[in-house]
Amino acid sequence: MAAAPVWSVDPRSGKRREQVAVEATDQEVDAVVRAAHAARGALADRAVRAAFLRAAADRLEAARDQLVEAADAETALGPVRLTGELARTCYQLRSLAGVVEEGAFLDVVIDHPDAAATPPVPDLRRIKVPLGVVAVYAASNFPFAFSVAGGDTASALAAGCPVVVKAHPGHPALSELVAHVVRAAGTRHGVPGSALGLVHGFDAGLELVRHPRVAAAGFTGSLGGGRALFDAAAARPVPVPFHGELGSLNPVLVTEDAAAERAEDIGTGLGASMTLGVGQFCVKPGLVLVPAGGSGDRLVKALTDAVSATEPGVLLDRRMRDAFLAGIAGRAALPDVESPVTPGAGGEHTVGAGFLTVPARRLAEEGVHDLLLEECFGPVTVLARYADEDEASAVLARLPGNLTATVHLSAREAAGEGRGADVLARLTPLAGRVLVDGWPTGVAVASAQHHGGPYPATTSTSTSVGGTAVERWLRPVVYQGVPEALLPPELHDANPLGLPRRCDGTLER
Repeated sequence: MAAAPVWSVDPRSGKRREQVAVEATDQEVDAVVRAAHAARGALADRAVRAAFLRAAADRLEAARDQLVEAADAETALGPVRLTGELARTCYQLRSLAGVVEEGAFLDVVIDHPDAAATPPVPDLRRIKVPLGVVAVYAASNFPFAFSVAGGDTASALAAGCPVVVKAHPGHPALSELVAHVVRAAGTRHGVPGSALGLVHGFDAGLELVRHPRVAAAGFTGSLGGGRALFDAAAARPVPVPFHGELGSLNPVLVTEDAAAERAEDIGTGLGASMTLGVGQFCVKPGLVLVPAGGSGDRLVKALTDAVSATEPGVLLDRRMRDAFLAGIAGRAALPDVESPVTPGAGGEHTVGAGFLTVPARRLAEEGVHDLLLEECFGPVTVLARYADEDEASAVLARLPGNLTATVHLSAREAAGEGRGADVLARLTPLAGRVLVDGWPTGVAVASAQHHGGPYPATTSTSTSVGGTAVERWLRPVVYQGVPEALLPPELHDANPLGLPRRCDGTLER
């Protein structure tokens, strides 16, 4: 049977552009993974890895015009958005190169022998080592930042792990182009192209996570797809870590005092956040708790004005457009749900932004309205109007894990008076990033960043953005009683590489 072709499709018209590749067979997946496994030695030197990451950033920047054009043709996200996302991707690569050079991620700990301890302590030297080949599943909505050269790939390479990417079907031509650019950067530094493998096809994705040489996986996508891969990773004869981002509602709570103080600003800001990128951000605010009454009405009016002024946009592909329209229809048909601005089809290939409202008491009860507590991918949000604090708290108590949770406070509450601290305490168990008086769209690449959250937002406690993302692809090893001549230089007493470490209980810098 001939392998199925992989087509590049224009989301603005739904028409095929070109055949890019063919879906990989099981045998081809096996060959790509084994070639990546054989490339591990080329990534062993931290200096080589850092140089490779920087060279990849340089080459991606040099190819910016070609890459942005290719990305826009397959995603319709627009040159401005894509240019910014590519710059973010290059910054992330360079940032991780700095992490590699600093070496703190190795978590070096040395305990010298102590015969007087109970029990006696032998010579122990601890370091973190790469897991092995990492499978990366590219995201649809971030064709640069969470795809072939995105955070999972960059952090895995930084850890010393070869990568095999399962390309997203929404941008296969771009995936091939980015892989070519990154491989060329590696060749300059002695890193073979096989250190970054690329496969296409749904079945290839399943075969990839099952492959015995794959040591871990990173995924950004839907709950259904991510959970299937997570289960496959756990069902292997040797289970492997699966770091998946599966979806998030990203709740927002607006206090009564905050609405009274600045309802119009909050409503306008919400409109900008929920429609950014045609509502296709993983941290889009999808549920907003707004007080009933006059202040809340002012907020709804401002949101109505902001959303009504938003032009229809193109979603990433036809399948997502269909799912969005079906999701809106199902939610709008629920009892007591109203549509001040009705989201839906904006044209043959576009969708219009909108929002729904529902009494919060409906969401506080299990049953008919549970659909409103699930993410709907696209330019829509749900406003739950609460009568009092107890009603708002009851809704929060029903929410699953999220990437973000936000509260808008009044100036008095932000200063420590009123319920600000209590609300933060209620939101913290729900999310990996808690915001005050802001909007969650926009995930800064920074050392303190955490992009993750309780299940189903993610399947692990780690982050996929920021310097600590590298930790997902490492495991600790302790060497006991090993002569220094046989130890890696990172564990030598003289600390020839100048690494931050803890020695005999004392942190050295």
